[in-house]
Amino acid sequence: MNNMQDSTNDQRDEELWVIAKKRASFRRHLVSYLLVNSFLWLIWAFTGAGNGGFFPWPIWPTLGWGVGLALNYADAYMFDRKNVVEEEYQKLLRKKQQQ
Repeated sequence: MNNMQDSTNDQRDEELWVIAKKRASFRRHLVSYLLVNSFLWLIWAFTGAGNGGFFPWPIWPTLGWGVGLALNYADAYMFDRKNVVEEEYQKLLRKKQQQ
C-alpha cells in the first residue's frame, strides 16, 4: 500500500510541476508585455503625440499581445484540463451505462 501512495504522490507532484511551470511562464510573459508596451507608449508620447500625430498607434500591439496574454493567464490559472477530461469521461461512462 505504501508503494501505491508513493506513486500517487509522484503523479501529483508532476501535475503540480506542470501547473507551476505554466504560472511562471505567465509571469515572465506579463513582465515582457509590461516592459515592451511601456516602451512603445513612451516612444509614441515623445514622438507622435506632441507632433500632431494624435492616433495612438501602440494600441494595436498592446491589444493584440493582450489577447495572447489573457489566453496565457486563462491556461495558467483558470482552466484545469484534468477536471475537464474527468468530467468528459464520467459523461461517456454514464451514457454507456444507459445503453
